[in-house]
Amino acid sequence: MKIFVTGVGGQLGHDVMNELAGRGYEGIGSDIAPVYSGIQDGTAVTQMPYVPLDITDRASVDQILSDLRPDVVVHCAAWTAVDMAEDDDKVEKVRQVNAAGTENIALACKKLDCKMVYLSTDYVFDGQGTEAWQPDCKDYKPLNVYGQTKLEGELAVSSNLEKYFIVRIAWVFGVNGKNFIKTMLNLGKTHDHLRVVNDQIGTPTYTYDLARLLVDMIETDKYGYYHATNEGGYISWYDFTVEIFRQAAELGHPEYNAVTVTPVTTEEYGESKARRPFNSRLDKSKLTANGFTPLPTWQDALHRYLKIVL
Repeated sequence: MKIFVTGVGGQLGHDVMNELAGRGYEGIGSDIAPVYSGIQDGTAVTQMPYVPLDITDRASVDQILSDLRPDVVVHCAAWTAVDMAEDDDKVEKVRQVNAAGTENIALACKKLDCKMVYLSTDYVFDGQGTEAWQPDCKDYKPLNVYGQTKLEGELAVSSNLEKYFIVRIAWVFGVNGKNFIKTMLNLGKTHDHLRVVNDQIGTPTYTYDLARLLVDMIETDKYGYYHATNEGGYISWYDFTVEIFRQAAELGHPEYNAVTVTPVTTEEYGESKARRPFNSRLDKSKLTANGFTPLPTWQDALHRYLKIVL
């Protein structure tokens, strides 16, 4: 099986490539940079075939995928800078990447009759209430530009293809790139006191674990919408921070015991450019219903991750 992976310069694409290599599949990485630009960590992705591609260029997407003829495209590339996406001079660029770029990939997959995996987000919903969002829920009400353009990407995939997996994820962290854990660890080195919101609720997603699930998926024809985060229960960003520092201290970094973390509401914390969902709970029962192995707990994922990055 030949798999083309977009966005390998980011957190998830990096881990998907390594998972493919570990299972003996032919993985071809892609991103907008002329050469692989992710972390040089000596893993398989750093040596695997790489093709530079601007997904917003429909002709280039069509040409490259027609030449390579993959069996599957795992589309990880996206504009993910949520606050910056709100800037008036960025909105069209964000839409080009998340909506038009995704449509370009979908149309090329349609032409080749190959499978497509599209990574989406709980931001396609309005984040209200306390019930977990169901994967087949169509009650879309994005709160911000990022969520709206990711929804447009979803619709481009579902309206053009039959052989697709749309997988919504949340609170993503991985070795390759920036994320909440790295931010908190850095802040904890320079601050005695941190204020973290406690009224936005969800579950983290470790890209290493998610990559395994995505490759499990493409080995099947169980197409459709899915939700995938780590197990371990729903938490706030405050809860997550407390556990990050507790585990970091346990792993030999006692300086994190000295950091006081205070829970605050989103309103108390102060307005960000983009509105954030309060309810990022995602119902993942469809995974087990279709025979897929759920991800490990987020606590276990965090422990494995900290052993790498600390």
